[in-house]
Amino acid sequence: MNLDDDYTLEAAADARDAEAEASLCDIHGEPSEFATALVCGLSKSNKAIPCRFFYDAEGSSLFEQITSLPEYYPTRTETSILRAHATHLARLVPPGAVLIEFGSGSSTKTELLLAEMDDLHAYVPIDISPAALDDARTRIAQRFPHLRVTPVVGDFSGPIALPAAIAGHPRVGFFPGSTIGNLAESDAVALLASMRAILGKGAILIIGADLKKDVRRLIAAYDDAEGVTAAFNLNLLRRANRELGTDFDLSAFSHLATYDVRHGRIDMHLVSGRAQTVNVLGHRIRFAEGERIHTEHSHKYDMAGFAALVQRAGWQSREVLTDPENLFSVHILTA
Repeated sequence: MNLDDDYTLEAAADARDAEAEASLCDIHGEPSEFATALVCGLSKSNKAIPCRFFYDAEGSSLFEQITSLPEYYPTRTETSILRAHATHLARLVPPGAVLIEFGSGSSTKTELLLAEMDDLHAYVPIDISPAALDDARTRIAQRFPHLRVTPVVGDFSGPIALPAAIAGHPRVGFFPGSTIGNLAESDAVALLASMRAILGKGAILIIGADLKKDVRRLIAAYDDAEGVTAAFNLNLLRRANRELGTDFDLSAFSHLATYDVRHGRIDMHLVSGRAQTVNVLGHRIRFAEGERIHTEHSHKYDMAGFAALVQRAGWQSREVLTDPENLFSVHILTA
């Protein structure tokens, strides 16, 4: 058999696989985004569920618990960096500027900056959760009664309409939490480019990025002794059972965190403990014993690597702030 025949057979096999996966993604009625992502993700040969579906009410509560665990250093370390350098960061912000936070959530870290930014024109938190925005707006309005707070409900990964009231004012972006690490490199560059388009030329972006470190410490942060991260991961299946009527047996899956040295990232999985079949919205999804569902990756960076990443999206690294142990970094970028 010649080389062209090999390619032809391979292409035909790929086409059959793609057709089969596409048919498995068919869902009757008008499915939710979660339903579509679940069926399509579990229909692939390498099963996966996007990490954005972690955060229903129970998932959000579990994540808040994770941030307080002794093993989970990112939240408290980034908070300590922002607290230590809040005055310095405020001095970088021009008078009359607008602080735009991407994926604001509860906005708790933002308050450290707002306390030092006396000359802000407005604070614009962007999040997909109206409830989170309402809670944050109420709390911030109580603490900073003279600050204009204009929430925007939406997905900031693409074009988004900002309030007309901020037109003509300098813009400063804020993207804490090392959320950038949850994206593949090409997607991270695309997101940073989208932020640059939203903020405009000459804008500043303050962004958190987790750093590479001892693998044992990384694994512990994503597989804590109390099992809270395991519960957080398994809640994806519990949510599917509750919202979509699937029949996952949670006792038949376990949490696994691994470190991919080649890509410099933590990967989280749900592992099937036995051969089983799960009913998912009219589809029978088969699992082999030991088969994994990928649920999250979290890239870790070194300084040079992160600087190169942001440069591809049209940003320049202006300054890097870190903690004494070099666990985490906060970067000040200019567009």
